[in-house]
Amino acid sequence: MPLRSTAQSAAPRPRRSNSGSGREGGRHPSRVPASFAWRRAFRCGELRPDIVGGTRSARWKNGAVTSTDVRQLESTRIASWLRDAILDGVRAPGGRLIERDLAAEFGVSRVPVRDALKVLVAEGLVELRPHTWAVVREFTDADLADLDEVRAVLEPLAFRLAAKRQRRDGLARLRRSLEREETGARTGDGIGSRRAAADFHEIVTDLAENRLLSDMMKGIRSRLRWALSQHDDLQHITGEHGELFEAIKERDAERAADLAAAHVESSRRARIAHVEAVRAGAVGGG
Repeated sequence: MPLRSTAQSAAPRPRRSNSGSGREGGRHPSRVPASFAWRRAFRCGELRPDIVGGTRSARWKNGAVTSTDVRQLESTRIASWLRDAILDGVRAPGGRLIERDLAAEFGVSRVPVRDALKVLVAEGLVELRPHTWAVVREFTDADLADLDEVRAVLEPLAFRLAAKRQRRDGLARLRRSLEREETGARTGDGIGSRRAAADFHEIVTDLAENRLLSDMMKGIRSRLRWALSQHDDLQHITGEHGELFEAIKERDAERAADLAAAHVESSRRARIAHVEAVRAGAVGGG
């Protein structure tokens, strides 16, 4: 049976949005996509490299921004917005992603929407259905079993290397992500806690300082972040991350690897319990 994630009640918002105070036509400010802010920035000459992800080419400095640049920026922002909505459970598995509707919602043409969907297809979060529309991917039990097998190999390696090679600045980043995760778990902010938990794993990969390992993890990044969000016991996962942090801090490579292997198995069990609870709720509500 395909896996269904629970939808959160909060409306998705683009990260680092600069959506302004609204748009003509009565659209509520919280629904205004960031692309409108980009266009105002383009028209007013206010676009800066840090707004567009750190791109530092002469085009930005000289103001020679082309329509292709605008399209690429729009597609990147739309992909980021949709990715967060999928990972946070706001757009549920099987949900339709219709180009025409998304273009109207973001106030752009269908071209950047199409480009954004292609990015999410490559990441494994979206499936294209010919001659109809795209849908949010429904991960099957087999899909996630495959992911578990890969995690069981790569994550103990990542944590072992991170313990050996961690530096003060990297350890500080890891501590901050753990603190955000703990705060979210303590206050009941499930989305915030799960996002911080996924950040924790990505920072560990950075600390490992192995380019090939990093490239391999990037290939499954979005699917891994989705799988890591499929649990209900925030405190338990946070506690395991605390133990992993201490092992890395103490440079205890073998303990870090052993804890990581146990964490993969614990995450698998937590995900299965979450899926069963979702399915039971669907049956009970139906």
